[in-house]
Amino acid sequence: MILAYETSTDVCSVAYQNKEGAIFEKRIQGKSVHSDHLFLFTEKLMKEHGCAIDKIEAVLISNGPGSYTGLRIAASAIKGIFFKTDAQVYEIGTLAGMACSLVGKYQGIIHSIIDARRSHVYHQQFKLDDDLEVITDLQLREINEMESILEEGHKIVGTGLDRISAEKLIGIETFGSKNISAKNLFLLKQYFFNPNFIKKIALDELVPAYFSSNQVNNSKV
Repeated sequence: MILAYETSTDVCSVAYQNKEGAIFEKRIQGKSVHSDHLFLFTEKLMKEHGCAIDKIEAVLISNGPGSYTGLRIAASAIKGIFFKTDAQVYEIGTLAGMACSLVGKYQGIIHSIIDARRSHVYHQQFKLDDDLEVITDLQLREINEMESILEEGHKIVGTGLDRISAEKLIGIETFGSKNISAKNLFLLKQYFFNPNFIKKIALDELVPAYFSSNQVNNSKV
């Protein structure tokens, strides 16, 4: 049995996978929802499916970039919930997880983005087919710079879509916050168990990967 946590944006999503492989999710979106709902969702999923915390075999956590508060709350919660358990902990790149929301629906170039405020977005470009290939490293890009590499037929998934020029979105399909879910982490683990995206760590080593402007490639801030 596995639990997964996605708190990198204003979405708080907790998902549970049972021993048969079925996935169940509790999810809410809004301002400051993580501290109120992360423990509650975990408790509800455990009760609904008759599973105890000490029976959880692995924990997947979307670990950034994104909201410092959301990422910190999840990391702190997981350390508390799984203290003195044998659960294996895996940290997963948030943007790769978002790209996985299109598995089985699309093949081609995907731009995963998260609104970084001001005139920037966190951005990473992938190619999805039988594998998930990294095209660009994680970058903090000015929006107009990110727009310059968009091409017809590409897909964009994430937040901050309303900040992209409508003209630049002609011929490009977008997928917003509804595609942000802890369920994506199961897809990434199942199909693309790659050290570029997923890393096993000790519980006490779990630290939110909040990227400031001087930590991300290509930052002009």
